[in-house]
Amino acid sequence: MCGIIGVVGIEGSTVSPTLYDGLLVLQHRGQDASGILTSTESRVFHRRANGLVRDVFQLKHIELLQGSMGIGHVRYPTAGSSSAAEAQPFYTNSPFGISLAHNGNLTNSEELITDLFDVDRRRINTDSDSEALLNLLAAEIQRAIPDTPSGKSALDEESVFTAVERLHRRATGSFSVVAMITGWGVIAIRDRHGIRPLCMGSRTEDGMVERIFASESVALDVLDFELDRDVKPGETVIVRSNGAITSRICAPVAEPRPCIFEHVYFSRPDSTIDGVSVHAARLEMGRILGERILKENPDHGIDVVVPVPDSGRIAALELARTLGVQYREGFVKNRYIGRTFIMPGQNVRKKSVRKKLNTILGEFQNKNVLIVDDSIVRGNTSKRIVEMARSAGAEQVFFASCAPPVIHPNVYGIDMPAREEYIAHNRTVDEIGDAIGADWMIYQKLDDLVTACLGAAEREVTFDCSCFDGVYVAGTIDEEYLNRLESRRKDAAKDAEPVIS
Repeated sequence: MCGIIGVVGIEGSTVSPTLYDGLLVLQHRGQDASGILTSTESRVFHRRANGLVRDVFQLKHIELLQGSMGIGHVRYPTAGSSSAAEAQPFYTNSPFGISLAHNGNLTNSEELITDLFDVDRRRINTDSDSEALLNLLAAEIQRAIPDTPSGKSALDEESVFTAVERLHRRATGSFSVVAMITGWGVIAIRDRHGIRPLCMGSRTEDGMVERIFASESVALDVLDFELDRDVKPGETVIVRSNGAITSRICAPVAEPRPCIFEHVYFSRPDSTIDGVSVHAARLEMGRILGERILKENPDHGIDVVVPVPDSGRIAALELARTLGVQYREGFVKNRYIGRTFIMPGQNVRKKSVRKKLNTILGEFQNKNVLIVDDSIVRGNTSKRIVEMARSAGAEQVFFASCAPPVIHPNVYGIDMPAREEYIAHNRTVDEIGDAIGADWMIYQKLDDLVTACLGAAEREVTFDCSCFDGVYVAGTIDEEYLNRLESRRKDAAKDAEPVIS
């Protein structure tokens, strides 16, 4: 899971401050590395490195990033690598100077990298599927541009649309992309299922229109852009350097399958994803879970509902209201610790959990406490939190997950571990409760989660729920593929991997 942004500003303007501010807003989507690439009519300016946005970019860097259009990226590594060489955006000089920032995961990257070398004569310098995607786009643009009487290559929108149509035929998996052709324009591409989010907006200044693409609508809100719409699944949108905009569906019609985990955990609550408010979805998660507790366990004995900050908070508020019990903040979060779910290795995550939360004793002493979290993956954090609640004096500790048990790998851009490392692997709910030390626990049902995330929309929406139900809609995902993936995702493999700076 990463965050991407692309901006085409007014001619003669400098967009690097806007890109920087936008990446700060999207920082929750990736804390491993960040980068910005901008373009004038004939040159590109680039900075990327490991680290948070505020650490990678100083004022002197922003001032050197010239140009009226650019793209940016915050990175969360889906294969555990923290190499600075894999920080984005990526750039290739041929043809025309193309750069790319990618959110998602290709499921055929190994075959694609081989094919790019054998067929397209393009060499990839890293193991990144994003660099492969850049070179695939570049190769197909080179192939699509028409010859002119003068012998010079002329690039137009039709050539780009043709190239992206061919890209969809060769690349499988999930990808939301912002790409830039130096001095020419910015291109937004979304995979045919729309698994990863991407929205677009605009703002008018002195009669001139600026355009923006971003992973989440909150970036548009903070930067004073109007949200125009989401980029449609399979759609390509081109914004030329002069502001002209065109779009086309470049992939065969497919069933939209936005990732439901965006609503559960990743996205900010003040974002709207494919027309659904993340905040409203999380309220519904809490309401539905609360009603189920009342139905299945009316004598629940809960004195107080306490959220795990921050992503469990909104659901916990509505769950407490539904149960008619007190909602209290019992954990204080150290906001200078990153999101432990996206830490690259298990040893780092365990150490971070110990430093991330502390208890307020008065909220636990002599009470039966229901702790509410967005989801449970490995269970280490949950177990530690239950221990903290007991140490703070809780009589009984119950646990609620706003998502169903995670039992399948995610192959579309979320770095979930190997199956045997899931706490729900081959365990019943009661056994999971025992493993984390809870007196009892409850998981959201998948159908209820889908209902919560539908929002007020009357349209039919089918979500990608692959980490819960094992249904993979993009790419050929078989046991052999999953075994290869898990060999790279096991915590032992990540902890053994050196960090290259």
